[in-house]
Amino acid sequence: MSSGTIQEAGAVVELFAKQVEAFRAAPYPSAAERRASLTRLLKAILAHQDELATAIDHDFGGRSKDEVLFSEIFVAVNAIRHARRNVKGWMASRPRHVGWPLQPAEAFVLPQPLGVVGIIVPWNYPVFLSMAPLAGALAAGNRVLLKPSEFTPETSAVLARMISSTFPPDLVTVALGDVTVGRAFAALPFNHLLFTGATAVGRQVMRAAAEHLTPVTLELGGKSPAIVAADANLDRAAADIVYGKLLNSGQTCIAPDYVLVPGASLRPFVEALRKAVARYYPDSQYTSIINDKQYQRLRKYLEEARERGVETVALGGTSGAARGLAPTVLIDPPEDLLVMREEIFGPILPLKTFRGIDEAIRYVNEHDRPLALYLFARDRRVIDRVLTQTISGGVCVNDTLLHIAAEDLPFGGVGPSGMGQYHGREGFDTFSKLKPVFRRRWLGLGRMLRPPHTWLHEWMRRILIR
Repeated sequence: MSSGTIQEAGAVVELFAKQVEAFRAAPYPSAAERRASLTRLLKAILAHQDELATAIDHDFGGRSKDEVLFSEIFVAVNAIRHARRNVKGWMASRPRHVGWPLQPAEAFVLPQPLGVVGIIVPWNYPVFLSMAPLAGALAAGNRVLLKPSEFTPETSAVLARMISSTFPPDLVTVALGDVTVGRAFAALPFNHLLFTGATAVGRQVMRAAAEHLTPVTLELGGKSPAIVAADANLDRAAADIVYGKLLNSGQTCIAPDYVLVPGASLRPFVEALRKAVARYYPDSQYTSIINDKQYQRLRKYLEEARERGVETVALGGTSGAARGLAPTVLIDPPEDLLVMREEIFGPILPLKTFRGIDEAIRYVNEHDRPLALYLFARDRRVIDRVLTQTISGGVCVNDTLLHIAAEDLPFGGVGPSGMGQYHGREGFDTFSKLKPVFRRRWLGLGRMLRPPHTWLHEWMRRILIR
């Protein structure tokens, strides 16, 4: 075991203490030091990209290298480069206005590193969802502990070797281990804790963090809707939704979970979905479901729907992988089915029909606020109405997923789909203390208000309080 990785719960506490001590000794890394850390991270990922892609393929039991390179490596590298390019500007003090009664003075906000940041990484995108927040935390000048998922052991091992050969353990390190290590990790008194994963586990993490009043960013999930308006181009909408749904076989927190489509467009839309699947996956080479537990959960959704008489439409053949699952559409499933009450996280796509855009908006608003919302429309009035009348973590109009790759956009959930945000400057701010500073230049009007009270106070009161 390398010096930069840990596998026992007790060792997590010891390494955390060392990072706290290291931060106290150097609490404000320069812009040059932060850029150097980001450069080292960038070079490490580029050097290990093939090894990471192979490890992810093995952990999933089948995942395309090309898919990994674009959905994991590219977006991670993009995040690091964006942070490296902008870190000096993000670090600069931010002037604030001072009213004339407080003059002469200046006020500004000073971004300051928080200290030690914990990042709990899920299994579905183990590279992107560890490296992108790591970039933000390093840009903000912090020390970082990473806890990858035990469900991707080969990928976690590669990440641990990569990090330990790139950074000293008192700057960045990886905690390997099972749920026991994970619980010990979440219970540490971090200066900030970022968790990406299921809502139920997010509640547990938040409870553990509350013991130390540790601020948390929770990137959860939920049921992200896609709305296909009456004037949408059905072929384009279907192609974009298939891409968003079948990337990683739907094991994506912002995958379209269900689609709202006009009743008159239902059958043409199903056919458009079938054509898009045939075009993108002619050999049915979908990513495998991560493990048997998740595979059986998805099979249960399909079995329950069929038992209830729901029309199911297979959009393609079954992958030859052991846990391959053919993409399947469910036509107007009732609301009490598990597939309509739980986040699907797989290649099953319910279609619900609606009559008008107000009905679609009402349906979305009657459910938990989602992490993402996808709208396909051309009418600007419809677009504006959906944007202003629904609340979600983020929105993509006439596409899917790509808002997460726009580094200058914040990313985060709302309500049950999460709290807080990161990416770009917002990520830098999340991992910083934005410290307000008021600096007196010389004697000012404010000193005239101090005791003892005289006629001057009455004069000032008439001026300031009217």
